[in-house]
Amino acid sequence: MTKHEVFISPNKVMIDGKVLNHSEQGSALLTALYRTYVGDYPKFFKMDTLCKLGFVASELLLQAEGEPRFEPREDRAVVLFNKSASLQADTAYQATIQDPENFFPSPAAFVYTLPNIVTGEIAIRNKYFGETLFIVLEHDDEQIMARELQNVFQDPMTQSVLGGWLECTDENHFEAKLFILYKL
Repeated sequence: MTKHEVFISPNKVMIDGKVLNHSEQGSALLTALYRTYVGDYPKFFKMDTLCKLGFVASELLLQAEGEPRFEPREDRAVVLFNKSASLQADTAYQATIQDPENFFPSPAAFVYTLPNIVTGEIAIRNKYFGETLFIVLEHDDEQIMARELQNVFQDPMTQSVLGGWLECTDENHFEAKLFILYKL
């Protein structure tokens, strides 16, 4: 059973079906949401766009849930899906090593780039010790996602999942559809 949902695109933010007004678009939107609704996690500025998107969406979602935060819990899993993994960040890093005459690899370009970094940052921030998983699919397939989410509930410890679709093709093209699913 789902009680709370967040949707973020480059020009629209919805929390539990209600539009959140804002004037920013694209990557500036994510920074504005962070500054307005979070503001206390400086690692945000080291993250790639995919990680920023997942982090901000999860923050809005957890604030909507209204449960106590930042207390250790083993009963919540974090399971996210997308189709491009961290391709956007990987492409940006590739550009730094492409030209042998102008070779400037930077750890800053890939520190927060893998898809599982998103699930890890959400779990670390909220002290979740349940399953964390990022699955790459061919497309946004609700049947496959539902099956995978139900599999997570096979662990008797898991009582809820912060999950959903998290896609980012570049700094100005992204989509987050996150929700909290509770065990029946």
